[in-house]
Amino acid sequence: MDAKAAKTARESLDLAFHLSNMLDTGLDRHTLSVLIALCDLGLNPEALAALVKDLRTETMSSSSSQT
Repeated sequence: MDAKAAKTARESLDLAFHLSNMLDTGLDRHTLSVLIALCDLGLNPEALAALVKDLRTETMSSSSSQT
């Protein structure tokens, strides 16, 4: 990847991360980067969003049952 492409990718991730924070998604920069990469590979963004939502729900319910 050349320097200009790397800069553009970094700026795009920064913008997506800023938007993610404004929407209070709770996604860290690395997770957001992985999700964007999966979308770039052709995975359905709506399906990924549903998966993240389900995983969060499952994680919250299992952590509340442990306390």
